[in-house]
This record gives sequence, structure tokens and C-alpha cells, in this order.
Amino acid sequence: MNDYLFSGIVVFSAVVAGWVFYLVGSRKLLKASLAPFKGPLRFLIPVLCAAVVIPFLRLPLKENLLMGHFIYILLVALFGWFAVKITYVVRDIFLSKYDINAHDNLHARSVSTQMRVITNIIVVLIVFLTISFILMSFSQVRHIGVSILASAGVLGIVIGFAAQKTLGNFIAGIQIAIAQPIRLDDVVIIEGEWGWIEEITLTFVVVRIWDLRRLVVPIAYFLEKPFQNWTRTSADLLGSVFIYADYTVPVKEVRNELTRILENDPHWDKKVNVLQVTNTTEKTVELRALMSAADSPTAWGLRCEVREKLLEFLQQRFPECLPRVRIEMNKGG
Repeated sequence: MNDYLFSGIVVFSAVVAGWVFYLVGSRKLLKASLAPFKGPLRFLIPVLCAAVVIPFLRLPLKENLLMGHFIYILLVALFGWFAVKITYVVRDIFLSKYDINAHDNLHARSVSTQMRVITNIIVVLIVFLTISFILMSFSQVRHIGVSILASAGVLGIVIGFAAQKTLGNFIAGIQIAIAQPIRLDDVVIIEGEWGWIEEITLTFVVVRIWDLRRLVVPIAYFLEKPFQNWTRTSADLLGSVFIYADYTVPVKEVRNELTRILENDPHWDKKVNVLQVTNTTEKTVELRALMSAADSPTAWGLRCEVREKLLEFLQQRFPECLPRVRIEMNKGG
């Protein structure tokens, strides 16, 4: 039999055997909760089987080495893919212990933010090492590498200037993971927009605006510019409603009505209930109703309901106390 034909049959048989082995064991993988690894294992097992039969091929030395080099590249790439999968699986297992949807989720959001940023860093390192191992398997690249190392100082300066923004965002991502000025699901006011932190990567942050728009911001923004974080230390929030009325408004009656409204509203967390006269002008009195809620969306809904019901109360009970303009007219010449 021709040596090339024999070698081709051997390699093909090894790959088929690897596929059969994978298909037989795929059900056990599912039972063992290893389903996330099915992707890389689908190719890794056949390539490993092909690597085993390389010494038995009847090929000239040059072709044999070429085949071995090709298998080596595939193995490095597949092991890199497998390592990335392991990183994500470990992250998901760790985060499964923390419920970010819980009512008091400050600690869960803190841990989730750190784990996701650290996972992204590890994945970048794995990809970098995988590409490095593949490139270093070529002798030409190894010679280039020696020359590059000899001029590493100059190259480092050039790369530093060229990738200043990228490196800055990368370092900012690490700082975000450690200092945590923002966390996943934090409520923030940024660029005049109100929304939630939806995604944190190594280079940018996605903010989900209240009307479901997405604001994409460079991650360095959160270290260089001021912004509001409404859930930095806790999720609960104070909400305020301003009512402008005539000087004749019965403040005590309005205060009692605010209490009645809050006590019958499920959005109120029963912590803060205050009505104060906070300002007066030549025409109106400013009343500020202060109330508390478990989180910012609830506080927003509570404010809207209280504003509507207080206005309705004044319209029905004290319409004469709504803002008005007085004109004094003198008779005579």
C-alpha cells in the first residue's frame, strides 16, 4: 500500500475513533454536568487520537514533522479554548451562590462585578498565551522574537504611546474590580441619563437607560469624571415630591393626607414620612413631601403616586389653596 495512502487511512481512522469515543461519552458528560465542555471536547478528543498515531505514519521526515506541527497547533488552540471554558464554568459556579436578583443584593453585585472583570482578564491572558505558544512553534517567529526582545525598550515606548487609551481602559477595568465605584445593577446618573449598570467589560461599560436605550461608556470615564451612584452603599432611596400651594393651605391636613397615602401604598417601606414647608415666595408656599422606598424604581413609582394623590386631595378638599394670583384694585381717582 502506498505510504501516503496508509498514513491518510491511519489519521482518518484515528479521527473517526475520536468522534465515536466523544459521541459515546457525550451522554455521560451531560449527566456529569460537563455540558459546557462539549464544544472543545468535540474536537479535542479526535485531535488527541490523531496525535497518538503520528509516530506510526509512513511519511518522509519533512512531511511527518509538518503533520506533527499542524497537530500541535490544533492542540494548543483547543486546549486554550478548553481553558477559557473552564474559566467561565468556575465563574458561573462561584456566582451561583449569590443571587443578584435578591432584594438586598449589594454583596452579590459586588462579588459578581469582581468575578466578571477578573474572568475577562484571565481570558485575555489565556488567549495571549495560546497565540504566543502557536507563534513560537515557528522557527522564523522565534528568530524575530529574539530581535524584538533586543529592542524591547524602544518597542515598549512606541506601543505605550500607540495603545495609551486601550491600556488606560484596561488598567481602569482592574481598578473598577478592586475599588468598585460601580457594580452590576447599580443605579447611576451619567451624562444626564438615569439607568442601571448592565455590563462591565475591560474596556467599556453598558448602562441600560430607563427607556431601554443603551449608553456605552469607556470604563475610564468612571475614574476620571463625576457621576451619581444611587446604590453605592445600599439600594434603598429617599424620594421627594414638591407641591406649590397658596398661603392659605392647611399644612397639617396635607401632612395627615400624606401619611394616609403612604400607609395604603405597598411601595412605601415605612421608614421615612415627612412633609415640610421648605420655601416661600411672594405668590406660593413650597411643600416638600419626603418618603422612602426599597430601591430607585420603586421610589420613582411612589413619588409619582404621591404627587398625583396630593394634587387630587387639594383639588377636591381645598381648591382655594391652589396657586393663585391676587390683584388689588383701588376705587377712586
